[in-house]
Amino acid sequence: MKKLHVAVIGTVGLPACYGGFESLVENLVEHCSPEIFYTIYSSSKSYTHFLTEYKGAKIEYIPLSANGVQSIPYDIISLFKALFLKPDVTLILGVSGCVFLPIFRLFYRGKIVTNIDGLEWRRQKWGRFAKLFLKFSERLAVRFSDVVIADNQAITDYVKQEYELDAVTIAYGGDHVLVKGIAPNVTEKPFFLSLCRIEPENNVSMILEAFSKSSGVNLKFIGNWDRSEYGKSLKLQYSDFTNIDIIDPIYDLDELFDLRNQCVGFVHGHSAGGTNPSLVEAMHFGKPIFAFDCNFNRYSTENKALYFNSPEELNEKITFATSDDLAAISRNMKLIAENRYTWKVINQMYEVTYQ
Repeated sequence: MKKLHVAVIGTVGLPACYGGFESLVENLVEHCSPEIFYTIYSSSKSYTHFLTEYKGAKIEYIPLSANGVQSIPYDIISLFKALFLKPDVTLILGVSGCVFLPIFRLFYRGKIVTNIDGLEWRRQKWGRFAKLFLKFSERLAVRFSDVVIADNQAITDYVKQEYELDAVTIAYGGDHVLVKGIAPNVTEKPFFLSLCRIEPENNVSMILEAFSKSSGVNLKFIGNWDRSEYGKSLKLQYSDFTNIDIIDPIYDLDELFDLRNQCVGFVHGHSAGGTNPSLVEAMHFGKPIFAFDCNFNRYSTENKALYFNSPEELNEKITFATSDDLAAISRNMKLIAENRYTWKVINQMYEVTYQ
């Protein structure tokens, strides 16, 4: 029996070493049905060891970076190569290279499935030209794809309103972070945990300000602080607070498991980007979630977390939330995660779109 061949465009590649899309592809490959075969286009700039195969998937390298300005030619070259590969399905993650889709569609006879990501053109980090380009790419992605995937109901609603098209809502799994059965004994003071890329739209400054005014409440904040002037300035400003621990990026899942399992709650500041992988990962630990109040986060947590809009509001909630409320939130987060955010569920939903 011939396997269904799916080519994946738009990620750094495999093995996963970067972010949400890479974790998605790693788990799609790992949990795929026997009837499906993947080819993953990967950036040779991000690896020192080059593989021809990984977990049964074929790896094809492109000699460009998958991020930043090079992401556009990187995706276009991947699509061009896919024309000759002739997969049954082309899965595109993100819209950077979708300016090429009208040409791709002329010559490609397979199915195009595109995850348009989290309304990338709305992110604060982009300038006016970049936002216009990404909005144009999004429009082409919606028009020339057979299936459009949105990772959050808020984005599905946006696609319906903006383009009069029904997108398929598929989030991310988070159960891959449950790598241990028993955490080590807690030997330090109780702490909250926050984990994200250090960008203004993740409300990093708001979170740090809130905890700087709560001297009796501890925070461990993991992020790429030295990647930008924004991060460096916040690191300098808040490193002297004894209750705030500024931590450089941690990629080891065992080490992250220990911190996630020991914390008393998660603080999630993302305000853009749809369903955020770090949020659904946190929900699997059955701890209270304090999330920035936006429709993306409310959809992800089914309106059952605690929400904040300012440092003062966050300060009040981490200080005065009752134990009964926190226990109920913890149970709800775990239940939602187990029902909606496992890779088995997510993989099945993706594979339905290939048919």
